[in-house]
Amino acid sequence: MFETMIFDRLLALGIASHEILRIRIPDGRVERLYDGTGRAPDGIVMIGDSVYWTTMGASMRDPDIPGEAGRDYGAANGGVHAIDRDGNNRRDLTGRGSVVTGKQLAFDGVDRLYWGDREGLRVSSIRLDGTDRRDEVINAPAPDRMSECVGVAVDASAGHLYWTQKGPSKGGRGRIFRAGLSVPDGESANRRTDIEVLWEGLPEPIDLEIHDGDLYWTDRGAPPLGNTLNRAPLPAIGQSGRTPEILADGFREAVGLAVDSEAVYVSDLSGRVRRIGRDGSDRLLAHFDGPITGICGLESRA
Repeated sequence: MFETMIFDRLLALGIASHEILRIRIPDGRVERLYDGTGRAPDGIVMIGDSVYWTTMGASMRDPDIPGEAGRDYGAANGGVHAIDRDGNNRRDLTGRGSVVTGKQLAFDGVDRLYWGDREGLRVSSIRLDGTDRRDEVINAPAPDRMSECVGVAVDASAGHLYWTQKGPSKGGRGRIFRAGLSVPDGESANRRTDIEVLWEGLPEPIDLEIHDGDLYWTDRGAPPLGNTLNRAPLPAIGQSGRTPEILADGFREAVGLAVDSEAVYVSDLSGRVRRIGRDGSDRLLAHFDGPITGICGLESRA
């Protein structure tokens, strides 16, 4: 039997405004929780009385290449950070130079955070108190951004880590992988034998969430299969993933994702946050002036 979980608020990251915003789901009302996340915040979770988020850090601009493709996030100036739920007590969990481009953030339900490091070509983890940082997956460099890790999700009950490698922009070469939650004994993060490729040839998969035995993901690739919200059952060990079901489309660079028992919430770089109900409804929950990256759901608390 699966546990019922219903969100009454979301936390959302303003990538350009460097804010953490709180959205009331019943009426879409927005409050600012925190201003000053650092450059380009991307992944966010709330655990107990603390909010944790990643930053991609500052980018360099190539004037000869238009759009997002002209931004270089290769400098190691990203990080993982935390505040108390009231917006006070800022602390940095990672040291300078230890994260290149922090992306989606996930919690194992016990004491570890996992995140994708895009230009770092890896998935890393750390304890909630900032100790015991370690790399879980390290990819060798590859052309066309094929080694870059973005979204992450944790299935603690099965001991599995999932992540996306989106490939080139709008390239149709995205993949979703699975491995154990820690590096097998006697192996290293760059030479693991337990990595499975579950999906290949996806438009451009970004963030992941697991709910009731299904894997959900956003995809910011080219339509009709891209800029979508997708769902597929978690495959058995040694099996490839089934063709995903597209639950919603028409996003404008879909990124953030939160899933509860009644709906799926998706943010995009146009600043929109949509609520996709399991009853077939589709509601614009909020529309911000700037792009929104990561989101996470919060249940009511007495």
